[in-house]
Amino acid sequence: MAHMPINHPLRPFYRAVSGLCGVFILAFGIMGAIASSGESFFSRESIWALWLKTNMAFSLLSILLGAILVAGYIVGGELSHRINYYGSWPLLAGGLAGIAVMRTDANIFNWSMVNVIVSMVIGTLILTAGLYDKPGSPETEDAFRHNRVVPAKP
Repeated sequence: MAHMPINHPLRPFYRAVSGLCGVFILAFGIMGAIASSGESFFSRESIWALWLKTNMAFSLLSILLGAILVAGYIVGGELSHRINYYGSWPLLAGGLAGIAVMRTDANIFNWSMVNVIVSMVIGTLILTAGLYDKPGSPETEDAFRHNRVVPAKP
């Protein structure tokens, strides 16, 4: 996107924030999988890990998302930027969906209001990182700062 800053001075900070969010999600998923072992996959029992309610389905989904975020942090560059930007939207949408289904039988991930709040906060942090961690060449950065079109490479 043309309006995202390129090589923002706080890019390493934003990348570290998204990496820490990924580590938290991964740790939650692992601890949740351990805590919910022996229960049904979509259990609605009171299973808690890292102050969040969970079941095996949500724990495995968290392990997958956390691993993707940590891998993006490790790889860095444009891939990290895209993972952060596009990976934040499922967290934000999931938070809204969690509010909608929390007290119904459709709450297959066993969410509570704490889960919704944490999902929205982490989703916002990762979205912010995705908006400000875009890497680029010095020519692209200069063109962005001076609102010029960057010539295409041959």
